[in-house]
Amino acid sequence: MHPDYLEKVLNAQVYDVAVETPLELAGNLSARVGNKIILKREDMQPVFSFKLRGAYNKIASLSAEKLKRGVICASAGNHAQGVALSAAQLGCRAVIVMPTSTPGIKIDAVRRRGGEVVLFGDSFDEACAHALELEKLEKLTFVHPFDDPEVIAGQGTVAMEILRQHSRHNGPIHAIFCAIGGGGLAAGVAAYIKRLQPQIKVIGVETFDADAMKQSIAAGKRVRLEQVGLFADGTAVKLVGEETFRLCKEHLDEVILVDTDAICAAIKDVFEDTRSILEPAGALAVAGAKEYARQHKLKDKNLIAVTSGANMNFDRLRFVAERAEFGEQREAVFAVTLPEKPGAYKKFLALIGKRNITEFNYRYNTEAEAHVFVGVQVAKREESLKLVDSLQKHGYPTLDLTDDEMAKNHIRHMVGGHAPQVCNNGMSELLYRFEFPERPGALMNFLTQMSTGWNISLFHYRNHGADYGRVLVGMQVPASDMGQFREFLKNLGYAHWDESQNPAYKLFLG
Repeated sequence: MHPDYLEKVLNAQVYDVAVETPLELAGNLSARVGNKIILKREDMQPVFSFKLRGAYNKIASLSAEKLKRGVICASAGNHAQGVALSAAQLGCRAVIVMPTSTPGIKIDAVRRRGGEVVLFGDSFDEACAHALELEKLEKLTFVHPFDDPEVIAGQGTVAMEILRQHSRHNGPIHAIFCAIGGGGLAAGVAAYIKRLQPQIKVIGVETFDADAMKQSIAAGKRVRLEQVGLFADGTAVKLVGEETFRLCKEHLDEVILVDTDAICAAIKDVFEDTRSILEPAGALAVAGAKEYARQHKLKDKNLIAVTSGANMNFDRLRFVAERAEFGEQREAVFAVTLPEKPGAYKKFLALIGKRNITEFNYRYNTEAEAHVFVGVQVAKREESLKLVDSLQKHGYPTLDLTDDEMAKNHIRHMVGGHAPQVCNNGMSELLYRFEFPERPGALMNFLTQMSTGWNISLFHYRNHGADYGRVLVGMQVPASDMGQFREFLKNLGYAHWDESQNPAYKLFLG
């Protein structure tokens, strides 16, 4: 006999610790995708995640005897904080087993909330196995992160709030989007929604490299993944729950998949509308709503995305910012071969036109050619394809690297190398660091003022979102031209530094 989840959700005890989070229209994002994207702000919970709901409902349902003995869980993320805070609220001991590789910031967060942290194993699976041993040894109650009816019902209160709150918005709900890791949130939301308003679609969202629920539903049984991608670590689950699988298989309308770039774009979208920064798993539903609207060519529909968490590691923000433009298909990356002759560089820039160059890595290769790794801001993917065609037609062999993971993650930062040929013919390579004003034409101004007899042998630039660009330039200048070169620097008016004797340059690029 299966539980009655409508009854369980209505009777769930969550509000001693959880808050009713707002339902907010993402105005900028909605205008861009042509549908109303409404955010259910679970990132605003006391532990910055919906996980608190299920954890508290489970612990609050325990008998006085079990509460007295305490609870245990295995988690390195949001579930750990939810269990620790819930147990503290109920005056109950909480043991949290975390892998030894867990970042200190997460360990400290759990300890601050009263959890007893036990570090064990190199992976979540090893930590979980140890937690189950301790459960028996110390007669504790295991609080599962997703595969438990009380946990599922606690997460289902998100859906209860959505239906109540949306009555204040115009028009019916077309679909609700939930991130899926183990499936607790999607199962709870879908079970509640389909009992009361079955016409509303409930869509699960997973990443391409952690799609255990989609594969399981397709196979008609739970499928264990051999490995999962870890960017959206909050949903990196190899095997979904038994009960969550049953509910998702029965009630979900679809599971949609998105990639890392789409998640980064969604984090940026939410930031631009709310000034809040979601963790990757927390932005998964937003990315899914955008992709679903695109695939189904939706217009003017109400789409609700549960922003499920905001426990973002600060050091990931650089990567997110780097990749967000790719996710929106607003930046294209190319490898271009330039003929090593005067004017080729300028002609190449003329072909790029008034588009904003976001990155430029250039290195002399042979006397005949040089290789360029360039990023260009575009309005949409079709524009980048036309640009490739234009460059090819004008004699610049071009590789489109926009969808090449290795190029985006590694090659872009490794372009260059030693080039002993640049010191041939009585010329040495001068290396200068510049700060260009971040405005259209700054680079062309630099090239126009520069003598046509000086060859650029190295060039690196990256837009950092500041009001100036940091640029590194190598130039082959004859000794007889040094007076003219100093005059060029003076007239240019850009802040600059001579790095020709920099030891790092000599070691890696000279």
